[in-house]
Amino acid sequence: MSDYRITLLKGDGIGPEIVDQAVKVLDKTAEKFGFTVEYDEALLGGCAIDATGVPLPEETVAKCKASDSVLLGAVGGPKWDTLPGSNRPEAGLLGIRGALGLFANLRPSVIFGPLKSASPIKDEIIGDNMDILIVRELTGGIYFGERGRKEVDGKPAAWDTEMYTVPEIERIARVAFEMAMKRNKKLTSVDKANVLESSRLWRETVIRLSAEYPEVELNHLYVDNAAMQLVRNPKQFDVIVTSNIFGDILSDEASMIAGSIGMLASASLSGGKLGLYEPIHGSAPDIAGKGIANPLATILSVAMMLRYSLNRLEAAQAIEDAVAKVLKTHRTPDIYEEGFVKVGCEEMGDLVCAAL
Repeated sequence: MSDYRITLLKGDGIGPEIVDQAVKVLDKTAEKFGFTVEYDEALLGGCAIDATGVPLPEETVAKCKASDSVLLGAVGGPKWDTLPGSNRPEAGLLGIRGALGLFANLRPSVIFGPLKSASPIKDEIIGDNMDILIVRELTGGIYFGERGRKEVDGKPAAWDTEMYTVPEIERIARVAFEMAMKRNKKLTSVDKANVLESSRLWRETVIRLSAEYPEVELNHLYVDNAAMQLVRNPKQFDVIVTSNIFGDILSDEASMIAGSIGMLASASLSGGKLGLYEPIHGSAPDIAGKGIANPLATILSVAMMLRYSLNRLEAAQAIEDAVAKVLKTHRTPDIYEEGFVKVGCEEMGDLVCAAL
């Protein structure tokens, strides 16, 4: 019997090819550190729509709930863009987060030394050790609020609702405080409390909860200022906690500061051991099947899985060290620079395995 059971949601576009490389690296890591992994595949997104008519089949939810962790590639593509919003691939992604209770999304934005030149921000601004962790609330807010369409003065109009309850805010803030305690004991809460009532409740709740974490230095920024400060002085941040929509935007901005959206992993956690791990980039259907996708974000997602769900800290660090080593000499096309060896998706996976 295997030590761990992992459900694979390969998804659409480049999803299958990058997940295959991540599995290869996980198998090599398991061999190196003496544990075993069993895999089960399930459908999510556009591939699920094609096969079953819905983006999130019940069978997929059941398989994920029965596993120790879930690894996701990417979903979506122009093929399904004309479908109703409730039956598009992205609805499957939101659905699996809700079905598994994955309320906390961890998105690290880390500069790998060899990739500093890929960042659009000057070296003196980034520094040598930029390491930001964005903790994003994932199952509430405007993405899950009531919405609809109506007519206003005889013209079409649409509306979406941003709402948070105190328990929703407390549980994501607690995750962020706990992460801050394990890092540099510094937490920035991002909201729009000068305008939004939901943000005022957010700020009040975070401040009240901070009394339980007197060692953590807490400060607050409005989201527009936070976006500016990420570019002006990213080194001031350590852990950032924010709402679903603000976290979606800020984490993508932070990814480009780090040099490439193709390099960043993410973890979605439920408060228990079960987590869903995925790269933050999209399905990139324009390069699917060409063998040039960058699998490193998915491979680094496996490292996060080992750290947060499987409690294999040494194995997680080994993968991250292997990626850093390979980046000193080899690059996929999205992060290629002159003087390095350009490689494709499969070869990059092989190189990381060799470095392990």
